Amino acid sequence: MKNRKIEPIFRNIYKGKNVLVTGDTGFKGSLLSIWLTLLGADVVGFSNYLPSKPCSFSVCGLEKLINHIDGDIRDYDSLKKIFTKNKFDFVFHLAAQPIVNVAYLTPKDTFETNVLGTVNVLECIRKFSKNTVAIIITSDKCYKNMGWSWGYRETDHLGGWDPYSASKACAELVCQAYFKSYAEELKHGFKMATARAGNVIGGGDWAVNRIIPDCVRAWTKNKAVYVRNPQATRPWQHVLEPLSGYLWVGQKVSESNKLNGESFNFGPDYKVSESVGELIKLFSEYFGGNNKWKYLVKKEGLKESLFLKVSSDKALKFLDWYAVLTFPDSIKMTAEWYEQYYKDKNKDMLDFTIGQIEYYISKAQELKLAWAKV
Repeated sequence: MKNRKIEPIFRNIYKGKNVLVTGDTGFKGSLLSIWLTLLGADVVGFSNYLPSKPCSFSVCGLEKLINHIDGDIRDYDSLKKIFTKNKFDFVFHLAAQPIVNVAYLTPKDTFETNVLGTVNVLECIRKFSKNTVAIIITSDKCYKNMGWSWGYRETDHLGGWDPYSASKACAELVCQAYFKSYAEELKHGFKMATARAGNVIGGGDWAVNRIIPDCVRAWTKNKAVYVRNPQATRPWQHVLEPLSGYLWVGQKVSESNKLNGESFNFGPDYKVSESVGELIKLFSEYFGGNNKWKYLVKKEGLKESLFLKVSSDKALKFLDWYAVLTFPDSIKMTAEWYEQYYKDKNKDMLDFTIGQIEYYISKAQELKLAWAKV
């Protein structure tokens, strides 16, 4: 960390700022915490468990990098203690129950975490955190899925046929209520925005019932991975893509009142709409090349949309943000991370992860994106 110098334009806004990241032990939360630290922020993380063993939080040694606090987002009193002891300039709320299949098994816990947890964060900001910018992360699955072949826009209807999707739509409605009631006229001194991202991939994710982690677990043991819906199409993107969007919208909302209360999709290029089967084939080529998988014939009885895509036109128009990496680039970076981890257990994965962030920023600078200017 001592010799790293990352200076995209939003370094000026986060350097020396106090930032809360809820869900810092999660896949996206841990990488966002690393990136914020590189930008000079003082990061406080809040989460109540490690999502898996191993996970990026433990592998990269984040407990030594940030101020991590154990706590359940559903516990208002625990969250209140953090807000009364700290003055946060930014809050990135990522804490959630993020797995669709787990939501089917534990719908009550999922709704409490994803909806009540969001209420608790916004209530603490409203009462105890003046001059704060809150970026609330939900999901592309917050949209009422109509089976369209085009991408969903931020103005499309919210909804969900399954507990996870419905919980994310509810979280968005909570945000709209808090914005209209408290943040729109800045009476309570805070600003906010919501961010909706597609399916992310990248090194450091070992969550259950996610296709890349499932492949990694099986293939590192020379076993076949079992695939549930090979025809399902998702807006796959590398995890660093939406993280750059979260950071950039945080800066833009802090600088101007015009984007206060807005929602933004952060998805891949409109051409990236690959099936699960295509994802597995390409990932196998980069990850060893001699792997096995089997398609499940028996239906599980759980409703899951076969096609889902979001439009990032609004982010392009108002933020000059668009995806940097191609689909093969995203797969290659993901495979390289896992290969490095399993090839050399003594390798400093924090350093390797920082290297990938640097590479991603360099690609954005080549494209002359607004957030990556120095």
